[in-house]
Amino acid sequence: MIAVLANDAQWDELITGADAAALVRTSSLPDDNASYDACILLDTEAGIQLNSLQVPLLLNAVVDTLKELNAAANVFRINGWNGFLRRSTWEVAGTMDTALNEVFACLNRQFIRVADEPGLVAARTVAMIVNEGYFALGEQVSSKAEIDIAMKLGTNYPFGPFEWDNKIGTEHIYKLLNKLSKTDQRYLPAPLLKQEATK
Repeated sequence: MIAVLANDAQWDELITGADAAALVRTSSLPDDNASYDACILLDTEAGIQLNSLQVPLLLNAVVDTLKELNAAANVFRINGWNGFLRRSTWEVAGTMDTALNEVFACLNRQFIRVADEPGLVAARTVAMIVNEGYFALGEQVSSKAEIDIAMKLGTNYPFGPFEWDNKIGTEHIYKLLNKLSKTDQRYLPAPLLKQEATK
């Protein structure tokens, strides 16, 4: 049995295609987690002590790395942003083991190992696309709707930058870009994105 802390949107995405009988949604994880084979912590506001769990823990930690979280070896980072959980393949940062394979079999998903870096891979890329959309909007190149249409037509992406922004949340995009920009100036958030995220 896998215990899951998730908001409604995350839960709906997670159970799409998963073995629902193997998942139990909970509002808090008990101190004694022996009754669970694994835990998925998508609601990162829950304040769980990461190192108190002994079973595999998949943690929605897009911005902070395992090293920064001082996480134990049983903790894995995933991207729990809206729109990413329903994907058939997830990015995972952490030390891979057989227990992780069993968790993903229950989720009916595959995983690929990625470096323990802020943003993982997909979130970092999507954040940059959203940022470029905000730069274009701020420079009055076009409207949000037109930028979305142009991006989808030009690249065959499923969403335009502002559709991604609405789905994920401007504050999440801004937080990741702000973190990345501390070591690489190309990630500096567009002024209009910063304005919308911090208002």
